[in-house]
Amino acid sequence: MANGMISFTLGLFLLMCSYSEKIMASDPDPLQDFCVADMESKVDVNGFVCKDPMAVSAEDFFFGRLGQAGNTDNAVGSNVTMANVMQIPGLNTFGISLVRIDYAVGGINPPHTHPRATEVLVLLEGQLLVGFIDTANKFFSKPLEKGDVFVFPKALVHFQQNVGHENAVAIAALSSQLPGAQTIANSLFAADPPLPDSVLAKAFRITQELVNFILKKFA
Repeated sequence: MANGMISFTLGLFLLMCSYSEKIMASDPDPLQDFCVADMESKVDVNGFVCKDPMAVSAEDFFFGRLGQAGNTDNAVGSNVTMANVMQIPGLNTFGISLVRIDYAVGGINPPHTHPRATEVLVLLEGQLLVGFIDTANKFFSKPLEKGDVFVFPKALVHFQQNVGHENAVAIAALSSQLPGAQTIANSLFAADPPLPDSVLAKAFRITQELVNFILKKFA
């Protein structure tokens, strides 16, 4: 009888742990119609505190620049126009945001991660080569044509490159109001303060001279 009770208790405990883990795996549902971010508040929380509902207007839910092409005249030949909670305060607590990505011919959105979001990308114009790498270092890649959709799993390294003969444009939805973006090369070679040269040389199995050469590219 005692053994049966222990087994029952242990099973119930494991079930509760499993259930709790599932509950904590995503943002809670909103408890009100909206919680427009109060960007002027000094309160520091995991997100933004709510603006006074009496001060909310339609402008808090509006952003009018995703229709405008971004400037791709830069080292990587791409431009990301963000539409997250920083541009649309009304997104606060909703767990979603958008970006527009413009690519010059040959342009690339370099390998990067979104630590807080899964990304779903739809190609509006042009041709892209896209891909991501999982934690077992398996590479998943696919060429995209106009109208194609591709998913990048949360926090995994991914990229897009324009492989066509004309400019390309994509829109992506992300499962966070503020997904964050960490570009791998910039994080390693343009950190402030910089990473020790010996760490970079050892990690990439290259010489100190080559490390210095790369660092100058990011200066």
